[in-house]
Amino acid sequence: MLRYIAKNYKVNNKKQLMQATDNQWSHQEEQIAQEAFQKAYEREITALIQEVERQAKAVEVADDLWHLHDLLSAKRHEIDGKYHYETSTLLFILAELVRGGWLKLQELQGLGTEKVSKIKALTLM
Repeated sequence: MLRYIAKNYKVNNKKQLMQATDNQWSHQEEQIAQEAFQKAYEREITALIQEVERQAKAVEVADDLWHLHDLLSAKRHEIDGKYHYETSTLLFILAELVRGGWLKLQELQGLGTEKVSKIKALTLM
């Protein structure tokens, strides 16, 4: 996961990466993050279900069916990887969810100002 982050967020060295990921989380902050994480997951799953239903209604030939299967396989891989909860990478994941539109910064109210600032900065990368 750390290699993915370094590559996708243009982190140039290990020190920068550790500064961004080396955070202590209070019990309250972890609870807020977990709730936000769950909201984003539910939103993305709901959107996927709607998309699958839309595409399923349009299935007319076998190729349409296999396309739907491929979509589901790719999305499962993407979602399973994205929603792997780990506090060491949580700031990056939350930033990715905000950038993707699955989460709003306001839903992270209660996190420390330093964490929110880092998440805001990461959404711009």
